[in-house]
Formats: sequence, structure tokens, C-alpha cells
Amino acid sequence: MLMHNPPHPGEVLKELCIEPLGLTVTDAAKALGVSRKTLSAILNGKSGISPEMAVRLSIAFNTSSESWLNQQTQYDLWQAEQHRKKLHVQQLSTV
Repeated sequence: MLMHNPPHPGEVLKELCIEPLGLTVTDAAKALGVSRKTLSAILNGKSGISPEMAVRLSIAFNTSSESWLNQQTQYDLWQAEQHRKKLHVQQLSTV
């Protein structure tokens, strides 16, 4: 079952991990070993969480990498489902 309009994982990262620790984007990016631009794109919903970033986040915040990837998948799937009727796909079936 799909979650109703799940938040982008960058929003979760910002609100539940970065802000409570009082980190700046620059400080968090440095700790994660990525550029400020890369982290900012994720936090602003412009980029998604890659498997490598999921591992980085799991190490930095003592979470599971799977949880970050699951959030990204739920977000991406919900976004794709919003355009289901615009897709021109022929149904195939075996009889």
C-alpha cells in the first residue's frame, strides 16, 4: 500500500537529523564527506538519496541505509503514480 504523499527524504533528513543537532548544511556536508551543493540539493528535494548516500547517512546518524532508500522509493513511486493516467501503456496478458 502506498503512503499518501510521503515527504521527500531530504525533508526528513533536515527536520529529524540535521536541525535537532543544530548543524549547518556546510557542517553536515563535511561530516558526510560530500559537497555542500550535493547535500543542499537533497535537502531541497532537488536530488534523491542514492544507495551510497544512504550508507553515508546510516553511518552518520546511526540509522539503517535501507530506511533511507525505502523513503526515497516511496516518494518516487508516489510521484510516478500521480502521472499514471498520462502514460500510454498497452496492457499485456497471457491467456
